[in-house]
Amino acid sequence: MQDISTQKTILLIGASRGLGFAMVEEYLKRGWRVIATGRQGSTEKLCQLSEGARGALEVEAVDITIASQVSALHGRLKDRRLDILFVNAGVKNDDGETIADVSTEEFVRVMVTNSLSPMRVIETFQDLVQPGGTIGVMSSGQGSITNNTNGNYEVYRGSKAALNMFMRSFAARHHDDPRTLLLMAPGWVKTDMGGPDARLTIGESIPNLVSTIEAYEGRSGLHYLDYLGRVVPW
Repeated sequence: MQDISTQKTILLIGASRGLGFAMVEEYLKRGWRVIATGRQGSTEKLCQLSEGARGALEVEAVDITIASQVSALHGRLKDRRLDILFVNAGVKNDDGETIADVSTEEFVRVMVTNSLSPMRVIETFQDLVQPGGTIGVMSSGQGSITNNTNGNYEVYRGSKAALNMFMRSFAARHHDDPRTLLLMAPGWVKTDMGGPDARLTIGESIPNLVSTIEAYEGRSGLHYLDYLGRVVPW
């Protein structure tokens, strides 16, 4: 087992299933210490995984759409130091629903979960990330305005484009910060959210995505990348 004094630590927000859970597994394989979160009542798989992780996986419960829970989690972790903070949490609305169809309540749900809440986590936890560390968030290639040539999934697209803009603003406000800032596009992956028709398996996406994150360690500024390390146009 790796010496705990040299073991790197990642806080993975939104890791109870799908891409987030796969990232937990990948970082454990690579010898990292992982603090992984899910909403209350959704952490059973993480807890089962932690039983065989020899202390390398800690599980916390938080709903990032509830500000008081984010603050409470920070209170529990305030003495920790992170090499990576990565926010994966996200939702989508019905695939066929356009901006003309979506209810105000559903629009607010998607925007609060995908845009506001990840940034709230980043603003709250940035003080725990080491000077040479990385702050990342799971965006999407669908957040690219340049690449939107067919208009599908427009509410989801809008939420990820907003997330990208908020990260751009965060980077501008912290332009002297030496840490790496990442917007990661995992590709269209076969998960509960991506659906069975998606182009990639989790095994094709996540190990490459984690390798890309590692490759950008120490490269300050904001980078919008896909899982293979290719730059995504804004």
